[in-house]
Amino acid sequence: MEGILPILMFVGFAALIITGIVFAAIQAQKRREAMTALASELGLTFSPGRDYDHDDQFAHFEIFRRGHSRSAFNTLTGRLRIADHTVPVKAGDFTYQVTSGSGKDRKTTTYTFSYFIAHLPYANIPDLLIRPENVFDKIAGVFSDRDIDFESEEFSRRFMVASPDRKFAYDICHPRMIEFLLQTSPPAIDIEFGRLCLADGSRRWQPEQFRWAADFLNQFLTRWPEHVVKDLVHRS
Repeated sequence: MEGILPILMFVGFAALIITGIVFAAIQAQKRREAMTALASELGLTFSPGRDYDHDDQFAHFEIFRRGHSRSAFNTLTGRLRIADHTVPVKAGDFTYQVTSGSGKDRKTTTYTFSYFIAHLPYANIPDLLIRPENVFDKIAGVFSDRDIDFESEEFSRRFMVASPDRKFAYDICHPRMIEFLLQTSPPAIDIEFGRLCLADGSRRWQPEQFRWAADFLNQFLTRWPEHVVKDLVHRS
């Protein structure tokens, strides 16, 4: 009996591993099916395969340069009507690994998150970052004036806003926009090189959240002041 017990334990452990693998495969298939349906609904193209060039194509966004073994997958691409413009978009899942330690203590952790990128219809847009503030921002705030403060104390407390063009940041974050952002509590909004990336860099969205992201971007951009849009059009 004593000799059988270790065997039973091994078999039970192996069965748990196999069950976990099968469950993960089933969930992945369900996600691909839901993403395929969403792509059809939005008029986009869906590709479940790995895109190993994504991190180079969007290297200006810090979240795509973390760790190693980076790739995008479950990718939605095409064009959507956003703020009275039809613009190229790319959305989906992104994964990377971080390895720490060495020798027997070497450990590799895999991270996966979702994103939504839209190419904005204007040229020469100043960079702008709006994201939920965290404790590290508050610590850094003691030593840096990167974070732009606003009259709304709640907004300044909940969001970190940074831009090389402070006037542009103030123009975009007007009272009506501030109210909208406080109500919707979006993940990070990062505008760089004429592209807008919506992502928090840590969570994988449910398929229906990509539809929410597209709707959010439309509402966000339609709230840009008319004089700002006219100036951007003039720059183009």
